[in-house]
Amino acid sequence: MSEQSLRQEDRQQHQAGTPAHVDAGDAGYSKSLKARHVNMIAIGGAIGTGLFLGAGGRLKDAGPSLALAYAVCGVFAFLVVRALGELVLHRPSSGAFVSYAREFLGEKGAFVAGWMYFLNWATTGIADITAVATYTHYWGMFTEIPQWVIALIALAVVLTVNLISVKIFGELEFWFAIIKVGALVVFMAIGIFLLVTREQVAGGSTGPSLITEHGGVFPHGVLPMLLVIQGVVFAYASVELVGVAAGETENPEKIMPKAINSIMWRVGLFYVGSVVLLSMLLPSGSYSGDESPFVTVLSKIGVPAAGGVMNLVVLTAAMSSLNSGLYSTGRILRSMAMSGSAPRFTGAMSRTHVPYGGILLTSFFCVLGVGLNYVMPSKAFEIVLNFAAIGILSTWAMIMLCHLLFWRRAQAGQISRPGYRLPGSPYTEIVTLGFLASVLVLMWADGGASRLTVMALPAILAVLVIGWYAARSRMKDPS
Repeated sequence: MSEQSLRQEDRQQHQAGTPAHVDAGDAGYSKSLKARHVNMIAIGGAIGTGLFLGAGGRLKDAGPSLALAYAVCGVFAFLVVRALGELVLHRPSSGAFVSYAREFLGEKGAFVAGWMYFLNWATTGIADITAVATYTHYWGMFTEIPQWVIALIALAVVLTVNLISVKIFGELEFWFAIIKVGALVVFMAIGIFLLVTREQVAGGSTGPSLITEHGGVFPHGVLPMLLVIQGVVFAYASVELVGVAAGETENPEKIMPKAINSIMWRVGLFYVGSVVLLSMLLPSGSYSGDESPFVTVLSKIGVPAAGGVMNLVVLTAAMSSLNSGLYSTGRILRSMAMSGSAPRFTGAMSRTHVPYGGILLTSFFCVLGVGLNYVMPSKAFEIVLNFAAIGILSTWAMIMLCHLLFWRRAQAGQISRPGYRLPGSPYTEIVTLGFLASVLVLMWADGGASRLTVMALPAILAVLVIGWYAARSRMKDPS
């Protein structure tokens, strides 16, 4: 079916008052992602740079209470992706929540959802290439290479790979996830072995006593744990990627529920479990934001090569996240371009069914991040992390809002809910929206770059308003 006929059918159904909705941006994709790809994309989305790099600095600030922060944020991340999963079974779409925002909120909602998601991944991409450069500097042979040069090389490699085909993307994410999960399993096995055998790490004893003897679960009080929550939210930033992948998946009705349901126990095992282990292997003050906490531990157990191997793994995780960001924004921007709310070139599709226009636009902004690494390499990660958190919060809020409106239509008998549902509606959505709003308050309370980011919200809103009026004239079906 052509894109023009898709739009015509969509308008006819809308006028007839039927619940069906067709997104013109879904045309042209190949259904190349299989069950193993989607399952590992779901795992990879829940395990990324935020755990491998960000956990070190947060452990130092919040101590073992970081495990509690990961657990709480993990529950809400699961609720968000569970809501998205129900919407996916209602109607799989490569435009994901942007397409659902268009269906339930109109083109204005889609415009806001899409560009805030772009803000999320454009800044996350900068964080990823910054992380790659940071990891690479772990090895002495690369310390003389400027951080911005390494960041540029990383972006060029991932961009080239991402432009090939969705099948290649799926294969890469499959193996990236295998490496990440395998490394975490090995690390946890080593950590458990060290605890059981009472081996020393860095000349000190291991075990629960490390927690009780260094201030307990809250060594610096409860406030530091609350203040790191915005960074913890960033750690779960890619969980919604599984919803975007649904549009290029074989049999999403069978694959998606299994992939989404598995996220919850993975969060508990890998995030919460890892932080608890780290807290019992070294005092929380021994960790640093400049180095992965896993590298810190492995480097101190007398096997220097172990730290190097783990550093290679976390570098892979950052490359995986960047790869995912280019993939998802390419699809989201194409969905927007087909309605006129994004530049026309972002709707371009290659012969291999890759929306290369949107991918190139995201890459351009990542290049600006390379410049940020040149100007202030020590602050680049912190600055973009906060803006990425704003994008994540707005994306998750939009997903829950779309689901709330979806639930209301179902209650009114206008549409039917699939068997796979978000439990507790509508209270689940309301509580989650309240949690997301509280994260903004915590960002303000944190001061520094976090407060500046919150203060930038009016400017972001102004840009969205200006962008809407600038694009409105070319909208094909404006709300």
